[in-house]
Amino acid sequence: MGRKKIVLIGGGPACLMAADLLADHCDVIIYERGKTIGRKFLVAGKGGFNLTNSATGDVLLHHFTDHPILRSALQSFDSLRTRAWLDEMGISTFTGTSGRIFPLPAIKPATVLSRIKARLKQKGVSLLVNSTFIGFSKAVLPIIEQNGQTFEVEADHVIFGLGGASWSKTGSSGEWLSYFEELGIKTLPFEASNCGINVNFPADIIAQFAGTPIKNCALSIGDYSAKGEILLTKYGLEGNLIYPSIPTIRKRLASGDETILHLDLKPNNTKASLLEKTNKGQLKSKHYKPVFKLDSLAISLLKSEMPKSAYLNAIELVEKIKAFPIKVQSLRPIEEAISTVGGISLEELNHDFTLKKYPHLSVIGEMLNWDAPTGGFLLQGCFSTGYDAAAALIKTKD
Repeated sequence: MGRKKIVLIGGGPACLMAADLLADHCDVIIYERGKTIGRKFLVAGKGGFNLTNSATGDVLLHHFTDHPILRSALQSFDSLRTRAWLDEMGISTFTGTSGRIFPLPAIKPATVLSRIKARLKQKGVSLLVNSTFIGFSKAVLPIIEQNGQTFEVEADHVIFGLGGASWSKTGSSGEWLSYFEELGIKTLPFEASNCGINVNFPADIIAQFAGTPIKNCALSIGDYSAKGEILLTKYGLEGNLIYPSIPTIRKRLASGDETILHLDLKPNNTKASLLEKTNKGQLKSKHYKPVFKLDSLAISLLKSEMPKSAYLNAIELVEKIKAFPIKVQSLRPIEEAISTVGGISLEELNHDFTLKKYPHLSVIGEMLNWDAPTGGFLLQGCFSTGYDAAAALIKTKD
């Protein structure tokens, strides 16, 4: 019995991982709509090329949508295994801030991609670019458009890794959603994740402080709370303190309830310690900045939120310092988002990432309706789902 033919549609991280494992056992072809595979590596590298995160075990799982299929994949192939895989290609890594894992400074994103390409080619993987998935045939096989010609792809199994709906310049446009809906596969509309939020700050604050970070603060909304810094922008707020709060914000906005997050502008000081500095409320406003060690942006925000009489009351000011309310108007558009939620419902999958209705098809990566924050978790999710789907196929073959 000859080697099975496995076709992968999409040349992103999930499919590259799956292809690497499958190539040791099967004949593998990757179809990619762009001019080259792995473009998301190159785009992601512009903002700091974190390939995974050092979190493992329950700490790793906590950052992802809670679902058995994701838990299983992340346990099968975690960040330690990702680092070992990279090391096999001579891509040494180090742990940066917040547990983010980066390649050594001398190793650029293009180098990482070229080494993965070389590894796949050495294993005999066929990389076919400028090949766009345009739907399914009556036999539920993918149809590819290549150089003006269309053809039906025949294979023993097909794995899809077409990405979500953000970063369209990398090929992740979400156009594929309707093709799966036509097969009767349950999908969910794409929504922005890991994105900025729209806030109606006063025009004078935007004019003076857009591009200024709010440092050493803490953010809380619902069950989410964390310390760090955020960035005030022309439209509102963004940054690594905002992104993990987006799932909670999204749910609040969808419910129609007023969506308020709170900033603690002095998280390293207790309310009691700040009240002591007010001299029983006698502290004058001209001394707020040096006594509480507030910067000009913080003072301007507090003034904008409080009536003059309340601002001049040092005790009331402390209340606002410890819980400054910010009303969220909406999320930024999908095209600006780092990632999306939505896509194919996880309930449509068997435990091995095959579709229940069409077990000759697998779906991996950000096509699936799962969510995770930035900091290496998104790529890790793609690596884990790609590996687990491939491992299941190999097990079935054996």
